[in-house]
Amino acid sequence: MQTKAPVITLDGPGGVGKGTISGLLAKRFNWHYLDSGALYRLAALAAMNHGVDFSNESALSVIAEHLDIQFKQQEDAVVILLEGDDVTRQIRSEEVGSNASRVAAFSRVRDALLKRQRAFRTEPGLIADGRDMGTVVFPDAPLKVFMTASAEERAHRRLKQLQDGGVVATYEKVLQDIEERDDRDRNRSVAPLVPAEDAVVVDTTDKNIDAVLDEVLSLVADRGIVA
Repeated sequence: MQTKAPVITLDGPGGVGKGTISGLLAKRFNWHYLDSGALYRLAALAAMNHGVDFSNESALSVIAEHLDIQFKQQEDAVVILLEGDDVTRQIRSEEVGSNASRVAAFSRVRDALLKRQRAFRTEPGLIADGRDMGTVVFPDAPLKVFMTASAEERAHRRLKQLQDGGVVATYEKVLQDIEERDDRDRNRSVAPLVPAEDAVVVDTTDKNIDAVLDEVLSLVADRGIVA
């Protein structure tokens, strides 16, 4: 029987560094990379573009089932296309992120995107970044990491990211948005944001990227996942 390609899952709320660490791991191991949050953001943006009500689970699930998306690797960056348009920057907006959290609360939407996510699991391996990668999408992953950080620290990081991108924002508003999204994600009835029972929790509050990467690489080495 053919063995499935190995998966390393990195779950946690926004602003903990999942995307950065996942990208560094994928590049180091030359593995595939799944940014599952991008799929939910794309579903949210598609719903916004087509004027779909965010309380209409049926319509949102249809949007999720028929997403016309492409991920194109260009040099060191991935360009994301929705219905042929480059939306790489647009899906990272606060509005799209908030709506992605609303979309993700519906079981039919999650079911529609589940097969797409699992299809990323191909040789030589996959780094999966999200909120339920270790609990729902890849429960048999040999290493599950749950990254966390204080809401205040994540708000500071997000504010700097927005300001660096030329977006005017206040710390208070960013913190409020983060706390509201955390509350939705942790308390939703379907796939709530919680660590898998066998996940290793890594707190990044007072750590730089190099320290977090070293900690995760040590976990990978301990499990002998990468030859």
